[in-house]
Amino acid sequence: MSEEVEIAVNIGGVKHILYGDILNQYPETRLAKLVNRATDSMQEDLCTLCDDYDDSKREFYFDRDPEAFKCILDLYYYGEIHMKRGICPMCFMKEMDYWGIDMEYLDKCCICRLNEVESELAEIAEEVKTILDDLEDDATVTRAQRFQAFLRKLMEKPESSLAARVIAVLSFVFILLSSVVMSVGTIPELQVKDGKGNLMEHPTLEFIETACIIWFTLEYILRFVSSLNKLQFVFSFLNIVDVLAITPFYVVLILGAAQMELADVQQTLQALRILRIVRIFKLARHSSGLQALPVALKSSLKELCVLLTYMSVGIFLFSALGYIMEQSHPETKFTSIPQSCWWAIVAMTTVGYGDIYPKTTLGMCNAAVSFLCGIISIALPVHMIIHNFVVIYSRQRALETTAKREIEIMALRAKEEKQECPEAEQMPSQASVWDSAGARV
Repeated sequence: MSEEVEIAVNIGGVKHILYGDILNQYPETRLAKLVNRATDSMQEDLCTLCDDYDDSKREFYFDRDPEAFKCILDLYYYGEIHMKRGICPMCFMKEMDYWGIDMEYLDKCCICRLNEVESELAEIAEEVKTILDDLEDDATVTRAQRFQAFLRKLMEKPESSLAARVIAVLSFVFILLSSVVMSVGTIPELQVKDGKGNLMEHPTLEFIETACIIWFTLEYILRFVSSLNKLQFVFSFLNIVDVLAITPFYVVLILGAAQMELADVQQTLQALRILRIVRIFKLARHSSGLQALPVALKSSLKELCVLLTYMSVGIFLFSALGYIMEQSHPETKFTSIPQSCWWAIVAMTTVGYGDIYPKTTLGMCNAAVSFLCGIISIALPVHMIIHNFVVIYSRQRALETTAKREIEIMALRAKEEKQECPEAEQMPSQASVWDSAGARV
């Protein structure tokens, strides 16, 4: 009998006529249970499956989203569900749960969108949880743990206090100052000679360099002490850069104190001093754009491989053609294909040093074609790489903004609850972070 029954459902003011034979294809769903009970159940039983029921009109009322319900109906008529654009994936997942529909009926492309949103919500929840950990004052923690948390906020989170911002600015200034000192120290006019006539940096520059290294060392030690996971801290990329930035100074200091005069040692000292250039990467700690760059390059690995493939094929092809076409000229500079590869790299990347150039007509035509192919090879995948960087950078900024907004909203709610109920004097628990973030993203 239920297969012959038709029911009228009103979803947020939109009326639909549904038939039992269609709904019973999926008997575990709410609509199938409703059509099976519509013939022999009391009104009280029917109201457990809907928000309201009009016995005179035989109409069931649901206070749900009518646009999302149109997508739900696709399951009964087409066997799968497609999520329309403009509908929040998390809200749609709640709609599917309300109507008793399993996630396996959702189309694969929609599942990918849902997974992306879930990952973003997880990152927001983790950021909010971190901020809440800093705000909460747990009486069970020891004095050492409180000092460690205070030190961690001071060294890692410039937005936490004025002192933390001052330290971040000082760190940024010392990085720029040490880079400038390293560059200025290579100017011959500013160098002085030691007792043996060898050029060395000016004593003033060495003093500034020593002050910068002392700051970097103290900063690294304090950040190491404040870290929760020491092993993860040591093997972090930015922390490895910090070690490489300060190690050459101490190695040179030790070798200089040992008064080693061997040529190999002198070459080692020069190599170690060159390693000071890695300290410029310390700027990534204070720049969200530099932090997003390696993530963007990682996500654009396929595009980069395509770019390298295009360039490799073009370089080999045009270097071989250039070598063959230039053999007839007596003053040719294309003496071998490997040497021609250097010319092809310079030509296809449109750098054009001019140290090697063709002199025959065919060679010039080959060079012109290589210019055009190089421009096309670079232009095709570069747009996708830039797009990935913009997406990742915008997403990173949006996550930071959303996490801060969530904290403000949660604090406002806590204030309102405190006014309504004086005994509720604490911030919202961390268990509500996911729901609070998911409800508005």
